[in-house]
Formats: sequence, structure tokens, C-alpha cells
Amino acid sequence: MKKLRIALIYNAYTDAQPDEKADTGSLHYLRQMIRNIARGLRRPRHEVAVIPLAGDLSVLQRKLDRLRPDVVFNQYDDVVHGALYEMRLAAFIRMLGYPMTGSPALALGLSRDKHMSLSLLKGAGLPIPPSTTIIERLRDVDEHKWTFPLIVHAAQEHAGIGLDRNSVVETKTALRDKAREILKTYRQPALVQHFLKGREFNVGLVGGRSLRVLPIAEVDYSRLPRTIPPILSYAAKWVETSVEYKRTTVICPARLDADMTVRLNKTAVKAFRAVGGWGYGRVDLRLDENGEPVILEVNCNPCLDSGMGLARSAERGGMPYPELLQNIVKAAFEGPPYDMHLPIFNSAKPGPVRRR
Repeated sequence: MKKLRIALIYNAYTDAQPDEKADTGSLHYLRQMIRNIARGLRRPRHEVAVIPLAGDLSVLQRKLDRLRPDVVFNQYDDVVHGALYEMRLAAFIRMLGYPMTGSPALALGLSRDKHMSLSLLKGAGLPIPPSTTIIERLRDVDEHKWTFPLIVHAAQEHAGIGLDRNSVVETKTALRDKAREILKTYRQPALVQHFLKGREFNVGLVGGRSLRVLPIAEVDYSRLPRTIPPILSYAAKWVETSVEYKRTTVICPARLDADMTVRLNKTAVKAFRAVGGWGYGRVDLRLDENGEPVILEVNCNPCLDSGMGLARSAERGGMPYPELLQNIVKAAFEGPPYDMHLPIFNSAKPGPVRRR
């Protein structure tokens, strides 16, 4: 790949609350990850400009006008509960006419609205957890016949936000309490699903027209105390001092037979394509009571921190971190499919219209 001018964008918004030192999901750790990405992109001698974005899109437009990047490396992630700016920013970048890494706006919006994306997957004939429904008002709890245990999520969050030790419920009273907490705290519906107790896997994907499936990772909860539910809660993902973080481990590559590996990989690719994912992603799955793979979530534009998550799977598959970033950039110039290069604003010079 030739030397490129890359604009690396991330969300620098803060509500002025001090970061918890043990919280690796904080702004401090985000900036550390952005520096790692910038270093990885500079390894092949690309020119990288890091652009923190805290709100005003007109400021971003002016910066991009001056920089004229060949591609925008999109690392913008919503930090306000229930926000959909992640989706809108992606649309704005494409309206400016710049190639952009990762998934397009529609896929980002679908992956953030868990109930909508799961409904789409079900309609495409893919397996999702039984009893998947949303609670928009507390009285909705009494309108369903529930089979416990259930897991209760915030319907429009990601990264484990809203998931804690009380998220797996065994009674209608506990369900109502957790739903009330989500409705009040996050001001969004609660997503309710049958809780699957089987093994949990992450399948990482990289590429554009041709997707490469990375070695499967298994989330191992075997060291957790029985009083803590085996889920990837916010604490398990980000809070280094928590029991959940210390006793939840990831095994990559997962110990699986060839048949299950193929089934997990095929299901993940179909799910990622169904929501319109592009460039890189991660599909989370769990086995049901019959040992069948079930899709928990399609994660478009997952965390790219070196040595973790997608990057760890890539390294296990023989793809070093700088090469992973290079492949993500390459995919930005391939698509997504049916995305015509017709900028609305006069920021980037339009190229030829692609026909497929």
C-alpha cells in the first residue's frame, strides 16, 4: 500500500467527572489506545493526524478540509448513554466524501439497537436467544409469561454498560427491579432474553469483500465465585480491581473440535454480513442447552487496543498489530458494497462512481 495521509478520529467528550483509576474504559485509557493505533499506522510510514472530537461537527469538517486525508480512521465511540452520534458521525464522514474504516452508519446503528439487530438476524434465519423482547414500561413485565433465568440488558448500550451482578434474574420481582433501574438510569428500554448457560465465544473478523475469520476466543468464567453470574459485565471487561475482571479469562485459540469451529465461524460471518458490517468486527455467541451456537451480539467497530480482543485474536492467527490496522485501512477503499462515492458537501473530491 502506498503512503497515505490518515485522519484518526476519536471521541474526546468528557462530562468533567474524574476517571476511576482502575477503569480501563476511561478517557485516559482511550487516549492510550489511540496513541497505540497511531503508532501502528505510522509503522508502514503513513502520515497520521489524530483528531479529538468533543462535539461540533463543523470543527471536524474544517479540520478535514485543511488536512485532506486519503482516509478517515474512525474510532469515534458514543460515551453518552443512549446516544447515536456514532452512527451520525459515520454518515457525516461519508457525506463529506472521505473513505472511512470500519462499518457504515446503518450497521453501526443496527449493532447499537440490540433488539432491532437481533430481530433482523432472526428474520434472516439465524439463531438468537429465546424470549428476546424489550420492556419499555414497567407494566410490560406483567404482559409476558417468563421462563427463568433471564438476562436483562440496557437495549442501546455496548461494552458491558448496564450489566452487573444483578443482571441475571430468577424471579419476576428481580426482573422488575432491574428493568426499573435501566429505564431510570439509562433512559432506554430494557432488553430481556433467556439466559444461556453454555460456553461463550468471540469470533473476530477482518476484511472487506473477502472476510478473514480470526482464531476463536472463549471467555472462561470457571474461576468466578458462584454468587457472581458468568457474564461479561462492565466490571469484568474494564474494572481491574473487581473480582469479575481478575477471575474472568480469555482462552485464544479456544479448544474446539473442527465441526464446532466451522459452525461458529459460518454463523459469525452470516451475522456480520446480515447487519451490513464491514472492515472488522466481532460476533459474540453462546451455546444453548443443546450445544447449539446462538448469537448474543454483533459488534461493529469493536475495541482495537493492542494485545486485547480483536488484536489478540489477530496476533494468534499470525497477523501482527500493524498488519491488522493495514488490513482495516485496505477494506475502507473496497466498500462497503452499494456505497456510492457521491459527497453532499464539497470537502473531498468525488472519485468515479463504483458499480457492482
